[in-house]
Amino acid sequence: MSHILIAEDEFRIASFLQKGLQANGFATTVADDGIQAAYLAHTGSFDLLILDLGLPGKHGIRVIEELRGQGVPLPIIVLTVIQDVQDKVKALEAGANDYVTKPFSLDELIARIRVQLRYQRSPQPVESMVLNVGELQIDLRQRTVCWKGKMVELSTREFTLLELLARHPGRTWTREDLLDNIWGYDYAPSSNIVDVYVGYLRKKLGQGVIKTVRGVGYSLEI
Repeated sequence: MSHILIAEDEFRIASFLQKGLQANGFATTVADDGIQAAYLAHTGSFDLLILDLGLPGKHGIRVIEELRGQGVPLPIIVLTVIQDVQDKVKALEAGANDYVTKPFSLDELIARIRVQLRYQRSPQPVESMVLNVGELQIDLRQRTVCWKGKMVELSTREFTLLELLARHPGRTWTREDLLDNIWGYDYAPSSNIVDVYVGYLRKKLGQGVIKTVRGVGYSLEI
């Protein structure tokens, strides 16, 4: 039985989550402040953390930063209100795996939990943990990137974008596809966030690595 840590200070929501998850076969523990959530997440007793960002004692983003900074791989699904777009971005940049906006559907949350647990438990062959495309090498286990023999430091979103492109070199991805596959939340098709992150990667890897397909999107060309 998977054990879920719920970090939520609003009693009504915490109770709803606890009852709903237990009814679907999960064991649960509730932490009502960020300090307790960070402490419990470090124990190794849990399979996934559901984390409200607006926790007393320690903000949820700070909790994520501490866990990832200390190498804790616990999957994290963030709970946030729909207006807090910047908080979503900051949480994902800090190392959160996914997010759900309040108010949320319990069915959707459980589906996202199961996806994360399945991903964590799926055995992967050793050879699949390193992507080699031309002079680009991506270590999926260590989450490091080597380009032309030099290590390149990337943010979480930059790494995820580059990984997706590298898994399908030469394929043209529309901006909408990249939004759906990487950010996973409700950006308008007119959002320029994909273009911004492609720009970040070009600054670090060079202008010719990611090709713009005019009117369509982007592809990795090495």
